[in-house]
Amino acid sequence: MLIPLSNVPRDYAWGSTTAISGLLGTTPSGGPEAELWLGAHAGSPARVLDPSMTGGAATLADWIERDPAAAGLSEPRLPFLLKVLAADAPLSLQAHPSPEEARSGFERENAAGIAPDAENRNYRDAFHKPELIYALSETFDALCGFRPVAEAIVDVDALLAVPGLSADALVQLRGFRDRLAGGAGTDGADTDADVLRSVVEDLLTNDVAALVQAVTDAAASAPETPAVKTVQRLAGFYPGDAGIAVSLLVRSVTLKRGEVLYLPAGNIHAYLGGLGVELMAASDNVLRGGLTPKHIDVPELLSVLDFTPLPVPYLDPRPAGAGAEVFVPDVPDFELVHVSGLGEEATRLELPGPAIALVTDGSVTVAGASAHRTVERGGALYITPDEGPLTIAGSGEVFLATTRL
Repeated sequence: MLIPLSNVPRDYAWGSTTAISGLLGTTPSGGPEAELWLGAHAGSPARVLDPSMTGGAATLADWIERDPAAAGLSEPRLPFLLKVLAADAPLSLQAHPSPEEARSGFERENAAGIAPDAENRNYRDAFHKPELIYALSETFDALCGFRPVAEAIVDVDALLAVPGLSADALVQLRGFRDRLAGGAGTDGADTDADVLRSVVEDLLTNDVAALVQAVTDAAASAPETPAVKTVQRLAGFYPGDAGIAVSLLVRSVTLKRGEVLYLPAGNIHAYLGGLGVELMAASDNVLRGGLTPKHIDVPELLSVLDFTPLPVPYLDPRPAGAGAEVFVPDVPDFELVHVSGLGEEATRLELPGPAIALVTDGSVTVAGASAHRTVERGGALYITPDEGPLTIAGSGEVFLATTRL
């Protein structure tokens, strides 16, 4: 079956008022439109446009709950969630748990009697939440993963070199530098991960307002490296937040359109601004450490973070046929197919599991084993796996999320 879907964007305060509607050709609501969810997650399940196709179920979640076999699933849970995300302001500094951490945390909070919808709940389900982001805007800015201590020291040195800093600001910045340089990388010294763990714990658990002010003041006049520009941006939205100082320890990345980041369990990250297609395991488990008015649990965040410095976690595509490329992470929960530039050609896609397709430009025809539909810009389909392999033809851009579970 090829089942048409729709939904209404979520109105989180950090959302753009124009980006999602501009992409999909819909009428803007007039307020922030942060995320359009296309999936079966209870937070905002996709709407079924023709309930006669789903036994009367009005949402994808209801149908999957009632009849998972008809939806091509072995259990009543769609393992992925496809989103369009539009950020006009930074999202929280955060990380997600591994499957084992999620299961343990969920059971622990259940045993403690914390209500599933309580504000102080960390684990709202028992699943991990790795994710990827495909940049749709010309640039998409993010923080992702810790960088080597030596790289952070270079930026702190640049802040120290800013003329006219107060004596107190210099004391704060020198103390911060000393903490970072306290032997990392020398024989018998702590590793970068050890130093980062210690410094981040200090920043997020103690009163570091004077250091944050010093970093903010110095960054206002420092040469604009990626890290300095990030400090400037964060200070404009979250003045005084400890996450501003933490950001100096994290990679600042600017994606170009078509580039993808993959964020596995334990990766510290924050989206800073831009429009993208996000695909993730269907979970709501977020551990936050700053840059947010939402619930913060620093000890729990520290327990899941991976402090090992790593390269920027780009996810490169594999060819998947004419005009098609597929992004495959190291988990089976989801993969993302991108189709564009078909012209007179058509592309044939294997379908490892149920899928959701979203057309972001033009008009395409999706044909399966028993059905076909023409989908215009802004349209979406749920595709049962018995329709595979699929043929996609037309002139447009399509994102297709599927699963290998």
